Amino acid sequence: MIKRCFDIIVSLIAIIILLPILLLIALWIKIDSRGSIIYKQIRVGKGGRDFGIFKFRTMHPDSDIKGLLTVGGRDPRITNAGYLLRKYKLDELPQLFNVLKGDMSLVGPRPEVRKYVSRYSDEQLKVLSVKPGITDFASIHYSNENEILAKSANPEQTYVQEIMPHKLALNLKYIQEASLMTDLKIIAATVMKIVS
Repeated sequence: MIKRCFDIIVSLIAIIILLPILLLIALWIKIDSRGSIIYKQIRVGKGGRDFGIFKFRTMHPDSDIKGLLTVGGRDPRITNAGYLLRKYKLDELPQLFNVLKGDMSLVGPRPEVRKYVSRYSDEQLKVLSVKPGITDFASIHYSNENEILAKSANPEQTYVQEIMPHKLALNLKYIQEASLMTDLKIIAATVMKIVS
């Protein structure tokens, strides 16, 4: 209950304060390339239920047909505006509306697509016992995930066999340590990571 109240208050305040920036980003995306401003992707949330996660569109239309993983800092599918939006995690800002709706929390395991959730072990499926979040321990640790995948001869294999299991271990660690203080520490660490 406390976590939900915290999510509602903080996301609402953040949306109000960031509204001018959100509008400027929306205008930039519209001018920069054809397509919608918001990209909605189906992810798996609490209890294994699907929901639509909101992001500012950073790729050219239909780019997800060519693969779900983004590889390297200069993936040709990414738009000019998209490079900067992704670099500073600004493409994630619309997820504040997911938090307000109740699909997500500010802090929690990052929601995954069904393709990868289907590979989870019984132990790993425990991450679906809580609401997914905008940020978590794994987001901070793998802030350079695109660069790691770019160095791999087989990005898909590297993600599934190395990165994903470690992310899930960090998510399970979060669930064990979950508290308002832990959430505040993760939010602060995320802001510092983006700024640095």
